[in-house]
Amino acid sequence: MSSISTLSGSRVNRRGFIGGALGLAALSATGALSACGSGASATSAAGGSLKEFTYLSYLPMETLSVAPELLADAGGYFEKQGLKVTFQTTKGSPQALQTLISGVAPLTRVGAIDLITAAVDGQPLVNVGSIVRGSSIRTLYSMDTPLAKPEDFLGKTIGVPSEGGTSDKSLSLMLHKAGFDPNDVKRQVVGLGPGTFELVKRGDISGYMVSIDQSIIVSQQFAGEAGVFDAGDGVRADSQIYTATTDGLEQHGEDITKYLAAIREATQAIVDDESLDGVIETLRSKYSFASLDSDEVAWESLTQSRALWTAKGTQPLLTTVPEYWTEGYDELVDAGMVEAGADPAQWMDNGYLAAD
Repeated sequence: MSSISTLSGSRVNRRGFIGGALGLAALSATGALSACGSGASATSAAGGSLKEFTYLSYLPMETLSVAPELLADAGGYFEKQGLKVTFQTTKGSPQALQTLISGVAPLTRVGAIDLITAAVDGQPLVNVGSIVRGSSIRTLYSMDTPLAKPEDFLGKTIGVPSEGGTSDKSLSLMLHKAGFDPNDVKRQVVGLGPGTFELVKRGDISGYMVSIDQSIIVSQQFAGEAGVFDAGDGVRADSQIYTATTDGLEQHGEDITKYLAAIREATQAIVDDESLDGVIETLRSKYSFASLDSDEVAWESLTQSRALWTAKGTQPLLTTVPEYWTEGYDELVDAGMVEAGADPAQWMDNGYLAAD
């Protein structure tokens, strides 16, 4: 039921946010972007009318990090809510937020770090649902030079997908909370494919940050050579949230509620399917990529992910705990990444989650 398209672009700095957003809006008006507006309608195979809805993904869709989206599509959960969803991929979270603010699409998922940083700068962003509670980023390293704890990162060069993106910021926050200066760790932008591990083996970088499923794939391909560092759930701001703008909520609030309802139902299906056999079969009925096609990688990736979605069974799906949200803001203030004095409660709203 969904289509996938890609947005290309460059990094957005904090001060250039609005200017870049206006530029993207102009591109959209001239047809340079292929995103669908959420006011159009489509017809389902059964003849019913479906509302078109564009979702911005800062990750490529060929990863099980976006399994809730993929299952909501392949399993018919979006259609059940009356939506025809287009997945519009961007190059990282800065561009996803920039595009969101431009009005091209009504919803994205980014790191809490990204939303809070932009909101403190005055961007009209709202957290409407928490999907990942804890770090879903893994750092791959060589067993010859382990990165087993934060202090092992000091003086090293770590590969990140984009400068100033979620991985980059989460690394800084993890180091600061452990009592170290993030500037003592150099960053280098690298690709995310398994071949990047060759840079680690050559000593060009000491490690690089990837998704859960990519870490599993590389660990298999370089068995005995590759190790994986997991920052865990010690940093409240290292989470992922569904994000809208205040204007987007006014214009598309009902559709956003429907989208989140489909995501919650799909996520619950993954949590409930203990063996994951049914979930994997449904995903494979529409999608095919490396981590999904491997039984072992798919099972391990989804198992780790659903522990993050539920905070190991301690939190309801998608609901943001206000205390944790405030703690995340306080962490960023303490790290000097945002200014103090704001009220983070104004940047979150659980009201767009449909009642159970």
